[in-house]
Amino acid sequence: MRRRVSEADRAEMWRRWKAGESLSEISRALGHHYTSLRSVVVGCGGVIPRSRRRAPRTLTLAQREEISRGICAQQPCRQIARQLGKSPSTVSREIRRNGGKEAYRAAGADTAAWQRAQRPKRCKLADNRRLCRAVAHGLLRQWSPQQIAQRLERRYANDHSMRVSHETIYRSLFIQGRGVLKKELMAHLRSRRKHRRARDASAKGQSRGQIVDAISISERPAEASDRAVPGHWEGDLITGSKNSHIATLVERRSRYLMLIKLDGRDADSVAAALTAKILKLPAELRRSLTWDRGGEMAGHKEFTIATDVKVYFCDPQSPWQRGSNENTNGLLRQYFPKGTDLSVHSQAHLNKVARLMNGRPRETLGWDTPAERFSETVASTG
Repeated sequence: MRRRVSEADRAEMWRRWKAGESLSEISRALGHHYTSLRSVVVGCGGVIPRSRRRAPRTLTLAQREEISRGICAQQPCRQIARQLGKSPSTVSREIRRNGGKEAYRAAGADTAAWQRAQRPKRCKLADNRRLCRAVAHGLLRQWSPQQIAQRLERRYANDHSMRVSHETIYRSLFIQGRGVLKKELMAHLRSRRKHRRARDASAKGQSRGQIVDAISISERPAEASDRAVPGHWEGDLITGSKNSHIATLVERRSRYLMLIKLDGRDADSVAAALTAKILKLPAELRRSLTWDRGGEMAGHKEFTIATDVKVYFCDPQSPWQRGSNENTNGLLRQYFPKGTDLSVHSQAHLNKVARLMNGRPRETLGWDTPAERFSETVASTG
């Protein structure tokens, strides 16, 4: 028979969850069955519940006992209120809602007040259907809750009723019982998770191969490193089942994305596909390309000769050196889940996904979209 998850065990579970431990590790440490803890986490949407505490303005048990003594001494409400430093109406209302002077008891009144305060607070989205529709529209466009919140703040700068925090959106999706946003909208979140993950939970990287005559990222021009000049790109492949791959290119200054369908991962196929795509860009937007140490870029010399774009390679096991591309590849898994066959997607479909991604507002761009920033860049270079 499974043990009940006590309050002490719940507190320890949430502490370990926040530290990034998996539910399997936590269940072994606490001696509870995995499904018992999972039901607690999923029921709260992975969001640690706030501990209940009294508001500073409410009456305490000691103050209620003072009211009870005042009633026994037949003191008027105004005198009791003056002794407590409270309004007379506060004292009279307290006595009236707890049985009157004949039946008032401090302990019972304190317990009743605590229970009355336990009522659920309605979510802001439940009270504002217009705001709820705007949030749902953003989710359908595959925008993250933070992107939705920031975009609403910019669009409705003078209408505070049309503002909502990204945390409220997450809670409306994850926490059972809210019922404001439809469950189907959770499928439009990038991660497709049904509950919040711990901030410190992470995955380890993989080692990569060697590139002959690779030019180190340390030799990359300073204008590329500080994103001051457009035309410097980061690239990589995302991989699917059946040895299928898609090439991704992200412009460092605008975070503009291009997706490229590949016939294979061999160096010749990758170089040919990248060359055809890069040559469609204006010369001012063809300055450099930063790649990792994957063997698919073994033909970097031929690529540079064909495009006049130098290729710089990250240090081994240093994906953060092309962070814009790494982040974008993570976002793309919403459209191309791991383990699926990527070869079924046409170039037209890849272009459609790229347009969706380029239409998302980005915090790093001051909540502009990559498409907006890229258009400004093209106009200025033209």
